[in-house]
Amino acid sequence: MSRARPNILSATPLDRLGQRRRDEAWLAEALDAARLLPVWRGRNLVTAGDPLQPVLLDRAALDGLVSDDTETFLGAWDETQCFAVGLAGDAPPAGLPGTFADVRDIGSRLDDDHAALLAYARAMVTWHEGHRWCGRCGGRTLVQEAGHVRECAACEAKHFPRVDPAIIVLVADESRCLLGRQAGWPPHRYSTIAGFVEPGESLEDAVQREVLEETGMPVTDIVYHSSQPWPFPSSLMLGFTARPAGETIDLRDKELEDARWVERDDIVCGRILMPRSLSIAYRLIEDWFDEAPGRSLAREAQVGPGIGRPER
Repeated sequence: MSRARPNILSATPLDRLGQRRRDEAWLAEALDAARLLPVWRGRNLVTAGDPLQPVLLDRAALDGLVSDDTETFLGAWDETQCFAVGLAGDAPPAGLPGTFADVRDIGSRLDDDHAALLAYARAMVTWHEGHRWCGRCGGRTLVQEAGHVRECAACEAKHFPRVDPAIIVLVADESRCLLGRQAGWPPHRYSTIAGFVEPGESLEDAVQREVLEETGMPVTDIVYHSSQPWPFPSSLMLGFTARPAGETIDLRDKELEDARWVERDDIVCGRILMPRSLSIAYRLIEDWFDEAPGRSLAREAQVGPGIGRPER
């Protein structure tokens, strides 16, 4: 399988300059000339036209709108220092250029580096908004190290941004793959099997457990594929492939509404609606599809009846 291109949201263009996060004098000077990426209620500010681009603003443009305890230094992008900031209010601030959008909905319409930049900004602002109080003593937490640490003002406990590891796996042989669907998804949509890694569990054990719990299918030949940050709100998707070691599907834990064996022509003819093209799930299926001689999901989806095309 090809790994020549990164998954969407994974191509962060920044030099994160982690060594500068404790340099208060440098940060203060950098902030004066920095460009800010505003986030409001988990949505990023982007241009209204097509192609979409992030909107980066100076401090004056956001005067009085920023939640001070969300300000985070992201790093340098083409010699420009970038900060993420959260915006307060029940409604999006008026008068700003562009529109606020969820990167899950627009990520496929952005350049890869832009999508990754917006996802990073969203992740940091979301973390700040959910960790204003100490989980140990309940005291107020204060921003430290350019937004990459919060320290409790009462007990001095330090809190760091965390990611939740989750496995996502395509179980497949040469001619078919195992896909499932949740009840709330659009009709005909199916995707790969996924779930969070539990404490004390290896990634390989998590793959075996999740597939067995959700579909009753034992698997073998577990192989790492690639990863994707998924800041909705704070996951890291760890992609794998595996081969089935059985035939019968059994929805043991009832998390899925349905699971079934899917052949390539089921996708092309429209019996199956693919996951979002933004997701690593789409990439896993695409790479498997393209392994068949003469087959290309990107090419065949363009001439299919429509329902099999990726949702952008």
